[in-house]
Amino acid sequence: MLALKGKIAVITGGSSGIGLATAKRFVKEGAYVFIMGRRQGELDSAAAEIGSNVSAVQGDVSNLEDLDRLYKEVAAKKGKLDVLFANAGIVEPTPTAAVSAEHYDKTFDINARGVFFAVQKALPLMKDGGSIILTGSGVWQKGIPIYATYGATKAALRSFARTWTADLAGKGIRANVISPGPIETPILKGQFGDNTGAMKERFKTMIPMGRIGKPEEIASAAVFLASDESSYISGIDLPVDGGLVAV
Repeated sequence: MLALKGKIAVITGGSSGIGLATAKRFVKEGAYVFIMGRRQGELDSAAAEIGSNVSAVQGDVSNLEDLDRLYKEVAAKKGKLDVLFANAGIVEPTPTAAVSAEHYDKTFDINARGVFFAVQKALPLMKDGGSIILTGSGVWQKGIPIYATYGATKAALRSFARTWTADLAGKGIRANVISPGPIETPILKGQFGDNTGAMKERFKTMIPMGRIGKPEEIASAAVFLASDESSYISGIDLPVDGGLVAV
């Protein structure tokens, strides 16, 4: 049985990494997916890789006009929305003493403000029984010095999900967070550059399961939270991190 048969989904940050893996899996499970990303070339490649039942919309979640354009296309093509995976985000490891106003604003604009308005603007299209999924991180629980701003944005998402669980329950809309651990995606290389290999080995020593996660493993969790299999689950933060925050 297809877990998402007939469902319409939006995935922000859908052109690579976790977003792309989830888009591919959603389509495999019977959904039609709209993916949004900032770079047109990556979007085109992602859509070609997904192959069918996909529309690619170029845009930046921190730009409210881009979000309006995204949902205008969803409304025109499908007229409804069942699942929103608000996955777009950035991470620029920066110690507190080195944080600039520009870095702070950029991180919060994309990771917190962008998520908030992606959800707010989706609601007029979202059907009763819809599912909102946010990409969080266990970093907000760990207090890692180089992630002061990033961790704070993910703590904000945890708060959003709690509020939306109460706010939207009357419409049967659920809101949950998936908090990945270190995942084998381009974002690792973007954070650590030439030190990526060494950081992967360091992460492995911190993770009880002793390995880096795969984007497909996050996609599996997203399918569960998007599907009717999780119909009585709302307001949770689901760690998918090999046990990192649990011990």
